[in-house]
Amino acid sequence: MYRYQDFDRAFLAERNAQFRAQVERRIDGSLTEDEFKPLRLMNGLYLQLHAYMLRVAIPYGSLRSAQMRQLAMISERWDRGYGHFTTRQNIQYNWPELRDVPDMLDALAEVGMHAIQTSGNTVRNVTADHFAGAAADEVADPRPYAELLRQWSTDHPEFQFLPRKFKIAVTGAEADRAVIRAHDIGLQLVEKDGEIGFRVLVGGGLGRTPVIGKVITDFVSEAELLPYVEAILNVYNRFGRRDNKYKARIKITVNEEGIDKIREEVDAVFVRTRDEFTGFGDVLDRIKADFAPPALEEGRGTQAYSDAYEQSPVFRSWADTNLTAHRDADHAIVTISLKAHGATPGDATADQMRLMAELAERYGHDELRISHEQNVILPHVHRADLPEVHARLSEAGLGTANVGLASDIIACPGMDYCALATARSIPIAQEIATRVDELKIEHEVGHVQIKISGCINACGHHHVGHIGILGLDRAGVENYQITIGGAAGSDAALGTRTGPGFPAEEIVPAIERILTTYLDLRCDAAETFIEAYRRVGMAPFKTALYDKEQSRDAA
Repeated sequence: MYRYQDFDRAFLAERNAQFRAQVERRIDGSLTEDEFKPLRLMNGLYLQLHAYMLRVAIPYGSLRSAQMRQLAMISERWDRGYGHFTTRQNIQYNWPELRDVPDMLDALAEVGMHAIQTSGNTVRNVTADHFAGAAADEVADPRPYAELLRQWSTDHPEFQFLPRKFKIAVTGAEADRAVIRAHDIGLQLVEKDGEIGFRVLVGGGLGRTPVIGKVITDFVSEAELLPYVEAILNVYNRFGRRDNKYKARIKITVNEEGIDKIREEVDAVFVRTRDEFTGFGDVLDRIKADFAPPALEEGRGTQAYSDAYEQSPVFRSWADTNLTAHRDADHAIVTISLKAHGATPGDATADQMRLMAELAERYGHDELRISHEQNVILPHVHRADLPEVHARLSEAGLGTANVGLASDIIACPGMDYCALATARSIPIAQEIATRVDELKIEHEVGHVQIKISGCINACGHHHVGHIGILGLDRAGVENYQITIGGAAGSDAALGTRTGPGFPAEEIVPAIERILTTYLDLRCDAAETFIEAYRRVGMAPFKTALYDKEQSRDAA
């Protein structure tokens, strides 16, 4: 992983000192809130519904144990003893006092972390596949390129006041675990004639105008990555609309100008400027050295794993859902669910963060990852250690065997925290998870992605959920629309609205009817929810949701 150099440390010290002075001026009244707002947003500080919120960047979702411990300490000392991991692979603190924020930023800097560009109309935290560097199916580790983009974009003088926020995601495999098709720029590592390069997508995004990104080029080489991405930003900065923030994202620009016109403009800038990008190849080589794969254990047996799998149904259930194939057969990728039934999706207490740090240090080569699905990953665990890891996680309430199942719900903070939200997300997610646990059907249902947003901004990615839920305000009453058929991977698709929305007290029974309808109509247990939907279409689900006689029978 990348470790800060003297330049990074000096840069952060100067930025934090500057912000400390700005906070002092806000507290003594020298700055009004309107004057302070752009300054705090440059440092990741929002004013939410009830309090300030600090959003901390976790670049491409990668953490060391010391960083996770520091996040735990910050949550206890200056917040309420927990942190909320987000769909942008960041962590949010929901209750800091303004006077404490400079101290929080200094504490982050001690372990090579910050909150810069987690807000504002700039390039946000660059995200990546949370299995990067460990997955058996990747072409190459995408994190060095994400780090290169992070260094390039941080305080880039041309791109600090873009028409709107800008999001980049990178994946190293055909199986898209970074949702690159729903980003302003999506980068997929590919190999062509023995050379590593990138397929580049542009103009994806969710929110009030959801769009699946379009391929702007099938291949740019490693050496062309920065000039090509900068060319895209240059064109967006010139063509992007600034008269209406709802039409300011690059997806609108691509739609209005057409992908061919955007490609023509990008190519013109790229050809003109690419020779100016000299020396960054050496920088990339140094970055790659920081991401050298860990020295995995060899010659150690895996009998302990086999015995536990055969003898313990609880361990077997967890292994079947929470483990992913590693590039080394004697190791596994462990996904730690932050979605215990009835819990707040994405929340982890300080004690849980410290435990995950300890497990990473002891069993996982000191690496942790945050997924956009709001879970935590141990990417390199020897199979012989998995029974002990599972036991420790279970003791801390982190052993839930539900990754990829109906209770593994992505949810934004909603109206419990967010000033923009029009409905609650967290309680609905909790109620759905609790209900499927009561029914004991989620393992029978199998893989299904439920995603919930508390407003049209779609921070819960509901558009690309197999089952998406959007909470809206209807004349002062919370109303929840349902979409079905979305997907976030390489088969990315936007869900289709089922029909009228449901009040809060009816949304959980509605989701239950969708799941039981799927169980009734699937060909066999091997046919997943999304496969069944694509085969039969919307009609049977719509009948289950809105035909009153059918609904009574289902109840």
